[in-house]
Amino acid sequence: MQHRLLTYLFLVLVSGPAVYAQQTLRGTVTDKQTLMPLVGARVILTSTDPVMGALTNERGEFRLERVPAGRHTLQVTYLGYAPAIQPNLITNPAQELVLEIGMEEQITQTDAVEIVAETDKNSTLNELTTVSARTFSVEEALRYAGSRNDPARMAQNFAGVSGINDGRNDIVIRGNSPAGVLWRLEGIDIPNPNHFGALGATGGPVSMLNNNNLSDADFLTSAFPAEYGNALSGVFDLGLRNGNNEKHEVMGQIGFNGFEVGLEGPISRASRASYIANYRYSTLGVFKALGINFGTGAAVPEYQDLTFKINAPTSKAGRFVLFGMGGLSAINFLDSESDETNFFSGEGQDLYNKSQAGVIGLSHTYIFNPTTHGKLTLAASTGGFSTVIDSLSTLDGTPVRFFGDKSRQTRYSAHYQVNKKFSARNHLRLGVLADLHDLDLEDSVRIGDGSFRQLRAYEGQTGLAQAYAQWMHKFSDQVTLNTGAHYQIFALNRRQALEPRLGLKYQFSPKQSLNIGAGLHHQLQPLAVYFLETAQPDQTIALTNEDLNFTRSLHTVLGYDHQLGDFIRLKVETYYQWIDQAPVTSHPSSFSLLNFGADFGFPAEDSLVNTGTARNYGLELTLEKFFSRGYYFLMTGSLFEAQYEGSDGVTRDAAFNGNYILNVLGGKEFNLGPHTLSFNAKMTWAGSRRYTPIDLAASRLAGTTVLIEDQAYEGQFPGYFRADLKTTFRMNGKKLSQEWSVDLQNVTNQQNVFNQTFSRTSGEIETTYQIGLFPVIQYRILL
Repeated sequence: MQHRLLTYLFLVLVSGPAVYAQQTLRGTVTDKQTLMPLVGARVILTSTDPVMGALTNERGEFRLERVPAGRHTLQVTYLGYAPAIQPNLITNPAQELVLEIGMEEQITQTDAVEIVAETDKNSTLNELTTVSARTFSVEEALRYAGSRNDPARMAQNFAGVSGINDGRNDIVIRGNSPAGVLWRLEGIDIPNPNHFGALGATGGPVSMLNNNNLSDADFLTSAFPAEYGNALSGVFDLGLRNGNNEKHEVMGQIGFNGFEVGLEGPISRASRASYIANYRYSTLGVFKALGINFGTGAAVPEYQDLTFKINAPTSKAGRFVLFGMGGLSAINFLDSESDETNFFSGEGQDLYNKSQAGVIGLSHTYIFNPTTHGKLTLAASTGGFSTVIDSLSTLDGTPVRFFGDKSRQTRYSAHYQVNKKFSARNHLRLGVLADLHDLDLEDSVRIGDGSFRQLRAYEGQTGLAQAYAQWMHKFSDQVTLNTGAHYQIFALNRRQALEPRLGLKYQFSPKQSLNIGAGLHHQLQPLAVYFLETAQPDQTIALTNEDLNFTRSLHTVLGYDHQLGDFIRLKVETYYQWIDQAPVTSHPSSFSLLNFGADFGFPAEDSLVNTGTARNYGLELTLEKFFSRGYYFLMTGSLFEAQYEGSDGVTRDAAFNGNYILNVLGGKEFNLGPHTLSFNAKMTWAGSRRYTPIDLAASRLAGTTVLIEDQAYEGQFPGYFRADLKTTFRMNGKKLSQEWSVDLQNVTNQQNVFNQTFSRTSGEIETTYQIGLFPVIQYRILL
């Protein structure tokens, strides 16, 4: 009897009535360049039997009722436009799926359109992007093993991107420092969107970005269009999705990233205004209780964050959007309490860290006429950091203050952009950006005689202004030219830069294309560098870095794309990047600010000059089978060199020169009635971290780690290897959807080296290893 009951319950769970698992799929269809609604566009779901379809109304809206739960492919056609295909849409009974679909006008007008069921993952949301870019899909981030629902970690699967630091999500692109990445949210450049992020950095252990709120985004790794400035290596251009404007919905989630609750729904059904908000609080204390080490030893990270968006369209005044994201974080590494080995703190130290970051903005989009629209975005963002390090006495463990930092950077931003579509052949985009930086920097460090050296004590303002123009010209449906220029000027020292950009795509067959990109790019130094104090012989203080110029980089890229089948793509890119005007010391040394981000500390070098150089070159390969017929795979390989020269004129491997990266991942999904069960796997094999050897004799004399500076980055740890396995079960009921996932990271328990330091206790060099077998368990419910 008991056996029969269990069998019955299992059958109900697996094959429950499909009628219970249905939902509405709706959205809007617009011209991608003008944002004007396309009336009468044909929308069909090819994945249902019989096929479901609808036509868009006068607002470009469509609605499909009673869509079965599961994965679907949506096709949109409109006379004179290229077909738009939305694959791998997931519907569940708890939440409506609301889409915003942009279509691109074709030059060749035809009376009939043949739809080919293939997916162009090389295309991006920004149609002015030509090379080294792809659309980041939230669905992929949720699916990929090892990503921890983190967009940055998900991007580490792409060709040319290195992710060999288990404790941080830094995006290292083609051997460049992660500080060269620009983060943009809703059209505004934002500060580091990570908890526990250091001053001037772009990564961290835990992301504030929440996949439950994000829409699809663009990720660019080289030669990006003119609208992106003040970046050397890459751009992550993100947006927040709109909330449901017809019904209220609730999401709850618990996992590695924290306890989460999300709400969305209509503010006014008449005006179609909506809201969406998500709050998260850390749960890593639970992992500590289970004995799982996530790289912080006995220290437990505490953090919380909030993300929201209010979308308010009007009939005549345009669309208004209020958005925001912010978080608080704190952690203490206390060696005085016998803290076990961790990534982030040294032996004989107590470290106390707090940080906060956030952005709030208001945008207004107005359509002037069927060919012209403008968007104004105003925002304020801030990043605050407080770090105290106490050195523990070797005699009795008494703490002595060694370092203190209490800094804040607030930025007030404005971005105005105008888009003009002259015809199907020509599209012009103009824009201006202005950032006012309000700085309060104060930090100091104890020096050899026991006194403190004031590193920075600055309170004031400076600004960065940017302007750009981009023009897209289609010679035909096969040949597209994207060109433009970007200009920027730094108020502190009046340094300025003009940057030409160029991209050309030649679709020489229906399945193959060549892509060429080139551009000049400049980036400010981390702002704290400019305000480092230098004591003069007459006891006065000078800011000897204040006149530093932008670091400059020339990008050149050649790419080849081949659609091998309906769902398989081969992509090859080769590139060369020349960098100059990099800050180095005025005296001969191996130091270069291009290596910033390799360690946790912020460089305290003064009297820097812009004479450093570097070069990066390599070859990248991507073979991808997009999700179809229940499975997918992605293989990316990169061979590269990244070298630099300091003021001593010696050519050295850069800190991030891993030389090779290989990622292999894939997955299979099984349909169990209205439910799904999926298995995903990932393997990474890459060149490991480079390091500067330790002078053991000098370290023993000094009682702390002393590096052999003239051998900078000559050492390299053994190759990095990690394998991850993820299992997800999604159960769809009549009114709710539930999801369980178990992500076993580093399933082979590989001992990857993190770093080496001198131990004053043992008098020897000790090795710290990265995270071992690390299970990430998550439960998600949608109501």
